[in-house]
Amino acid sequence: KPGATDADQPEAGHKNIHTRELEKPLAAAHHGLIYVNPEGPDGNPDPIAAARDIRETFGRMAMNDEETVALIAGGHTVGKTHGAGSTDHVGPEPEAADLAQQGLGWSNSYKTGKGPHTTTSGLEVTWTSTPVKWSHDYLKYLFQFEWELTKSPAGAHQWVAKDANATVPDAFDPNKKQKPTMLTTDLSLRFDPEYEKISRRFLENPDQFNEAFAKAWFKLTHRDMGPRDRYLGPEVPKEVFLWQDPVPERDYKLVDDGDISAIKNEILKSGVDVSKLVSTAWASASTFRGSDLRGGANGARIRLQPQKDWEVNNPAQLSKVLSTLEGIQKKFNDSQSSGKAISLADVIVLAGSAAVEKAAKDAGVNITVPFAPGRTDATQEQTDVKSVNHLQPFADGFRNYGSSTERVKLEHQLIDRAQLLTLSVPELTALIGGLRALNTNYDGSSHGIFTNRPGVLTNDFFVNLLDMSTEWKATGNGDIFEGTDRKTGAKKWTGTRVDLVFGSHAELRATAETYAEAGGQEKLVKDFVAAWTKVMNLDRFDLANGSSPKASPRL
Repeated sequence: KPGATDADQPEAGHKNIHTRELEKPLAAAHHGLIYVNPEGPDGNPDPIAAARDIRETFGRMAMNDEETVALIAGGHTVGKTHGAGSTDHVGPEPEAADLAQQGLGWSNSYKTGKGPHTTTSGLEVTWTSTPVKWSHDYLKYLFQFEWELTKSPAGAHQWVAKDANATVPDAFDPNKKQKPTMLTTDLSLRFDPEYEKISRRFLENPDQFNEAFAKAWFKLTHRDMGPRDRYLGPEVPKEVFLWQDPVPERDYKLVDDGDISAIKNEILKSGVDVSKLVSTAWASASTFRGSDLRGGANGARIRLQPQKDWEVNNPAQLSKVLSTLEGIQKKFNDSQSSGKAISLADVIVLAGSAAVEKAAKDAGVNITVPFAPGRTDATQEQTDVKSVNHLQPFADGFRNYGSSTERVKLEHQLIDRAQLLTLSVPELTALIGGLRALNTNYDGSSHGIFTNRPGVLTNDFFVNLLDMSTEWKATGNGDIFEGTDRKTGAKKWTGTRVDLVFGSHAELRATAETYAEAGGQEKLVKDFVAAWTKVMNLDRFDLANGSSPKASPRL
C-alpha cells in the first residue's frame, strides 16, 4: 500500500519519495507488518530514499541513528522473510478475517500455505549463513558484496549478492543453499552517509555492535513499561537510561498534614488566582499516557525544556506561576531543620489541590482534595528533550487547545486524550465541566466558559450548555460556535466542538444531564475531585492504593 503522506501536503508532492513528508504523528510510512516498505518507498528500490523514511519513522519512535542501525542490523542477523508466492494468496488481517479463523488472519492459500510455501510480505530474503545463531555476518555481507537488484518468487524487489557462493541454508530443505540476499532497506545502512559511518564502525568493532543492539533492543521492548520502579526480577539493569525519564531518589523526609495545610495557605495568599494554579497542575500531570506509562507530574518537567515552551502550556503565564511556587517551596525548605522538604513537583500538584478546594468552597461545597507527597524533581540532564517532545499534545480539549484536521475533528481528539489519561465517560465529563467553570483555557479565551462566576467550581457549564433557549451556529471553520438567545438573538456564549459535543453526543449528554439537574452541583464537585486526584496520581506507581493504571482497572 502507498506511503502515509501528510494530508495537508499538496497531492502532487506525495509522489516524490525524496521530499514528501510523513503525516504527524504517524511512525509508520507503510501500512503493513513493518515501519517502512522494505522494497523501498512505494515499492521503488532506492536505498537512499528508503533511508529517509527509516530515519523519520524510527526518529518518531525516539530512536537515534545508532539505535536504528543496531536494531536493523541485529534484527536481520537472524531469521528470514517469507515470499514463496504472490501476496494475493494472503487473506485479510485478523479483525477482517472470517469468524472461523478465530482471530488468526492472514491465511495463506498458496499451495500448502506453510513451510516452503509460507507467504507474508512477499519478500524471500535470508540475510546470513547462520540465520538461527547470532553472528556478525549481516554487516560483513553488507559491505563485502556488491548487490544486484532481483525479484522474489512473489515479484517483490530485493537484492542478491553478486559473485557470491551459495552459503545460506534453506529454511526447509537441508540439501539446498542460496546466495545472501538483502532488502532495499538493508542497503540503506550502507549507502546513506550517516548510517554507513555507524555500520562500518559496528563492522570493525563487534563488541560495540553487540552492546548497542542489546541496549536498543532493551529500549524497544521495555519502553512501554513506565518508570524503572515498575520492573520486576533479578535481571533489572543497574544502568539508568535517559529514555526511562528518570527522577532522583528522595533523600529527605516527607511533609506531614500540618505542613501541607501551611503550604496550601501560603499558596492561596500568594496572589496567583485559582485558574492559573489549576492550569499549571493540569499541565504538569496531564502529559501522562496510559499507552506507555510516560509523562505525569512526577519530576516537575513542566519547568524544563521542552515542556516549559509548549504553546499549550502558555509559557508566559506558566513562568510566572512557577516562579511563585518555587519561592514558596524554597521558603518552606529553608525553614526546616529536621531534614524535611517538599519538591516542586509536589508543590505544583498541591497548588492545584488548594485551588480546587477554594473554588469548591466558593461554590458552597466544602471538600478536601486528597494529596500524597513523594514526587521528586528531575533535572534538565535527566530529560531527553527530543523524546519528551513526543508527549506534546496536538490537541487538548480539556484546555480548549488545538483545531480539527481534515482527518480528525476536535471532539475525536478529546476522546483520544481522555483514553490516554485512562478516563471513563463520567470522569471525562466531570473534568471538562469543572475545568471550564474554573476558567482554564490555555489562552484565556472565553470559549466554553458558560458561567458568570469563572474560577468557582459550579455546574454552570452543564446548566447553560443544555439550556434550550440558546441557539448554536457554527462560525469560521466550524471549530467555534456562537450561542444566541432564541427570542432576542442576543449573543450569550461561544464554544468549541469539544464543548458542544457534551450536548450533542447521546452518552455524553446523558452524563452531562446528571450534573445539570437539581442537586448536580455537589455531585459534580465530588466527581471532579475524584477524577482530578486520579489524573494527579496517574504516574504514582509507588502508591499502594494509587490511581495509576497498575493499581486501577481500566473498564
